[in-house]
Amino acid sequence: MVLGLLCVSYIHALLFLTFASPVEIRPVSMFTTKSERTWLWGWAWGTESTVSVVDRSPVVSFPSRPAAFGAEINDPLLGYVIPLSSFTVPCPVNSSQTANPDNSGCPELCLSGPSHPTETWIALVQRGKCEFVKKVREVQRLGAKAVVVGGENPETSGFPDTLVNMYSPEDSSDIKIAATYIKYSDYMQLYTLIAHSNTTHSGLRTLSLLITAEYSAWEWYSPIVTFIVILLLPSALTFITLLIHRVRAARAAQRDRAPEDVVRNLPWRVWTGTGWEKHEGGEDANIIPDHVSAEIHLEEGFAAKYGSPSHEAPIPTETSILMPPAADASTSLPATPPGNQPWFESQLECAICLSEFAKGDKVRVLPCHHIFHLHEVDEWLIQRKKLCPVCKADVTQPPPPSPVRPILPQGESTLPPRPTPTIGATERTALLTHQSEEHN
Repeated sequence: MVLGLLCVSYIHALLFLTFASPVEIRPVSMFTTKSERTWLWGWAWGTESTVSVVDRSPVVSFPSRPAAFGAEINDPLLGYVIPLSSFTVPCPVNSSQTANPDNSGCPELCLSGPSHPTETWIALVQRGKCEFVKKVREVQRLGAKAVVVGGENPETSGFPDTLVNMYSPEDSSDIKIAATYIKYSDYMQLYTLIAHSNTTHSGLRTLSLLITAEYSAWEWYSPIVTFIVILLLPSALTFITLLIHRVRAARAAQRDRAPEDVVRNLPWRVWTGTGWEKHEGGEDANIIPDHVSAEIHLEEGFAAKYGSPSHEAPIPTETSILMPPAADASTSLPATPPGNQPWFESQLECAICLSEFAKGDKVRVLPCHHIFHLHEVDEWLIQRKKLCPVCKADVTQPPPPSPVRPILPQGESTLPPRPTPTIGATERTALLTHQSEEHN
């Protein structure tokens, strides 16, 4: 399910990048034309700029946001800022539509009065009454090198006093100047500073304005980075999913396996050909090699075969106690009758390899009394499952107590006595009756 969703998202991302408009990388210059089809990348990464009044001490700066069309502000742009309404009026054709001239900068505008800027100047207009691209196009026609667009009054327009992204719904390849947007409060402060300024240019009040932009490197490389991220994200998620699955599977398998110290502490035995040589848990089974165990006879014992460290009599082992040598009649004990031998010691083959026990084979005795070849069952319990291969009993848990039957004299049985037949019984009389009823 998860892999299917990742594949679908990966295909959608590839289709989006395939049919998306390419971004053209152009050389850096003072004024470079920005394609209208690439505005989305700059807007998405939040390119910001700053508008500063440099002939004031301290410098008054306002945050701004460059337009998604027109020229990019790669280098600082310095010029005289002049409100467009200070030397223009609506043309006579549109005079009936605009009774009160304002600073909207909507076309078409005509020069009014003898004064108009001639050197590098920056136009100041206000949002509203026409589209952003039409304002910038009209300012470019009047000879400005850049334009600063201020916001509308939030009380009358209903728009919040925040920075907005200026973009063009139509072709704007003819626009060669830069444009940036400032908030309404900053626009009113800048407009007031110009109105009270002592600096003039061509007979118009003005200020020296510096526009700088801080383009993030992501704006140019965002398509490449986005493609790489979308390409590697499904692989990374798939790798993380598989890693988590493997960790969980390893932990589950570890819980299913028996600890090595528990397995090593289980008792083990050696088949000598005529009986079992018993060893307690915790003893190292590798001390006695298989070929040595095969040569040990039950009646001789390990000490009799290889000699005791001293010249004293060999210490009798558990095997020699159960089945003592027949040569020493004074110390010998009667052997365990075959009928009283534990049932698990009568097993003849290993349930794992399905081969009969041979002389010298080492076997492990599990708590459930099933026996297997020592190395085979140790590998099974430590590496695979902690359950007996035959009865599925957990070797890490103590075995359930076996029922104890009382030892009765020979000839007696533990079965309850059969009731005597009832005198005068008929075909309707029950076959078994309680003794209390018989006495009644």
